[in-house]
This record gives sequence, C-alpha cells and structure tokens, in this order.
Amino acid sequence: MTLAEEPVRPPAPEPTRPVVTDLHAFAVALRRMNGEINRLVHAFAADHGLHATDVLALAAILDAPEPLTPGRLREHLGLTSGAVTACLDRLERAGHVRRVRESPDRRVVHLHYVPDAKSAARTHFRPLADVTASVRSGFSEDELSVVLRFLAAMNEQLSAVRAPGR
Repeated sequence: MTLAEEPVRPPAPEPTRPVVTDLHAFAVALRRMNGEINRLVHAFAADHGLHATDVLALAAILDAPEPLTPGRLREHLGLTSGAVTACLDRLERAGHVRRVRESPDRRVVHLHYVPDAKSAARTHFRPLADVTASVRSGFSEDELSVVLRFLAAMNEQLSAVRAPGR
C-alpha cells in the first residue's frame, strides 16, 4: 500500500469534560453563587451601616414594577410589621429610601429608593454587573434564554416555599 492508498482517518476526538447536570452539581453551583453575592451584599451593608436584610429590602424596592408599600415589603421579606418598620427606619435615616404618601388615601405609604443612594449602590455593585456582562458574552442568545428561563422558574417556585411554621 502506498501513501496515496492509505485510508484517511478522521482526527481523534478531543477529550471533553463530562457535563454534570445532576442535582448535587446544581446545588453546589447555586450555593457558591449565593455565597459570592452575599459577600458583596454584606460588604455594602457594612459600608452603609445597614443590616443584610436592609439590602434585601432595597433590592425589593428597586426591582418592584410599581412602588411598594411597607405591607407588601413585609410579605416579600417574610418579616413582622415591627421588623419592617425598624428596617425602613434604618434605611430612611441612612438616606436610602423615602416614605411618600402620594395617593388620595393618605394612609397609603409608598417606598422610593433615593436617587443618590441608588447611584451609590450601583457603584458598589458595578463589579457584579461587569462579571455578569463578561460571563454573558461567552454564551449564545439561545443559551442565555435557557439560563434566564431556569432562573425565572427557580425564583417563581422558591417564592412559594416557606419555612416550616411560617
């Protein structure tokens, strides 16, 4: 057999890492991401003289499609009325939120994130936004769509989970 007659062999496949999609792998990855985000949240809270729960309240106020009331914030955070009042007192004293009576029913209070405080939070969490943008750039739109669908489904179902006795 001459070189011309030698059969052409396809290149050997490159070794690939196995894709691990079992429940344990998801749990580890979600716990790690939660821990890293909590590290940033706790640093922000410490820098601003707040509790970690206060930062969760700020996120809820920021992400709400319409202004939250203290009652809706209480439900969202799963806190008592007294705990939400203390939280809002701290946030208002620190200049992060304003309580506004802007409806015809003066008993209704809406919570607003103060623009300067929102800017300070944006600056603190800029590294998280930068990392998110960097990681997103490594995925196709179809992949990102699946990731967002997964996260939305997780958040939807987790919002219905309550600790025993609550």
